[in-house]
Amino acid sequence: MTSSADHPDEGGTTAPFGRRLGALAIDWAACLLITNGLIGRLVELTPAAFSFLPLGLLFLVNTIGITLGGASFGHRILGLRVVPMRGEWVTPLRSAIRAALLCLLIPPIIVIADDGRGLHDRAAGSRIIRG
Repeated sequence: MTSSADHPDEGGTTAPFGRRLGALAIDWAACLLITNGLIGRLVELTPAAFSFLPLGLLFLVNTIGITLGGASFGHRILGLRVVPMRGEWVTPLRSAIRAALLCLLIPPIIVIADDGRGLHDRAAGSRIIRG
């Protein structure tokens, strides 16, 4: 017998790939705006810092947003939520694993056909649903 804690996404449908990609694009654009529009104006950054700072921000935004609220900025805008496959919430470790693989870009693009989850969600034991 399964409990509702084992399937927290009851009632939610798996988010389509286009929406998930759109959420990532929104998050990336926000990180670029913060880096170039705010941090770059306050602090003198090297070209290497301009390359890697948005990626670090993407990691932080995803880790903190998903751990505390179940969604990043882009997910919220597009009406998506990240839910665990087991348990009641996505733990900080699961969020960090998911965010690190997301920053590599390839794992989210590789989607297994049976349930539509990317490799980063499989590794973290999570899925993205509408909601």
